[in-house]
Amino acid sequence: MKKHLEWLKFMKEQYPPSTRIRLIEMNDSYSPVLPGTEGTVNFIDDQCQLHIDWDNERTLALIPGEDRFCVIQKQLQTLKLYMSLTVRLYEKNEWEETENEPVVLDNRTALAHENDIVASLLKARMPQEAERGLMKYYDEDDSINRNVQSYVFTVEPVNGKLMGVVECRVHGELTAEELDLLKEAIIGQAADGFGEGQEQRPIKTSVGEIYVSLWNGGSSWSIMTQEELEQGLALFLL
Repeated sequence: MKKHLEWLKFMKEQYPPSTRIRLIEMNDSYSPVLPGTEGTVNFIDDQCQLHIDWDNERTLALIPGEDRFCVIQKQLQTLKLYMSLTVRLYEKNEWEETENEPVVLDNRTALAHENDIVASLLKARMPQEAERGLMKYYDEDDSINRNVQSYVFTVEPVNGKLMGVVECRVHGELTAEELDLLKEAIIGQAADGFGEGQEQRPIKTSVGEIYVSLWNGGSSWSIMTQEELEQGLALFLL
């Protein structure tokens, strides 16, 4: 009984409602759904049968282990998440020596160093991250792991200011819960993983060395979708 419940739980996680299915072969000698037919998972019953809303309006359920089918992967889309940066500059003095105390650049001034920062972020990426970016280090076997192909850190100008950006490649659209979990994983990397290494890495520029923090513990720091960012800007302009 316990094994059956574990298997049922696994099946429901693997094939949640709205999963798109393509039939390869149905083991039904009377009136099978034809191979190649596509449909959408409606629900999975207690016997682990997949009840499908077939595109041809048939209603036969799929029986794992007897019927053969595959999941139709959703198209990859780019999802961008935005965050504020902290950029510190250790200026050179008149003797071309680096000052001991940094100057914190505002995000408009930091925009002049966009190319140098992008180059540093690209250089910090590891060969083993080529396919999945920092998702390589996401250990949970859940819908985030299945629906988020990759994410990487970069920067780009937004309304005349330099902002941190997380470029995510996702299958279809994430649910609100999935988006929150993804944000949590990204915050962990920004604060303690990739970001911690980046903020200790000097970036040489013509005016001195700069250090970039993707995260800070202040109450004003947040990670936002483009829609959330635009809503915040709209409120600021009111």
